[in-house]
Amino acid sequence: MVRTRLKKDDLVMVTTGADKGKRGKVLFVDKKRGRVIIEGVNLRKKYVRPSQENPKGGQIELPYPINISNVMMFCEKCKKAVRVGITIDGDAKYRICKKCGKRID
Repeated sequence: MVRTRLKKDDLVMVTTGADKGKRGKVLFVDKKRGRVIIEGVNLRKKYVRPSQENPKGGQIELPYPINISNVMMFCEKCKKAVRVGITIDGDAKYRICKKCGKRID
């Protein structure tokens, strides 16, 4: 089980690997295996047979998971990949950018 501060629909940037520098939205976080699926990153071709949903069949591109250590949160204000901190305000916890202090949620 991996402890992470990433959540679904967060904007992240890939820091290492073939897709280094690409940005995308998190579609799924697998905390048990320590992997994330990001929209438009690590695309693989899958061959599908003809069906009612896909009458032609053929190839479709699907995003495959990458290791959670290879991505960082992307801050819109800083325009950089940043670390995420947590601040407590009253009864609520908020995620913040470590560089500029902007609230993420």
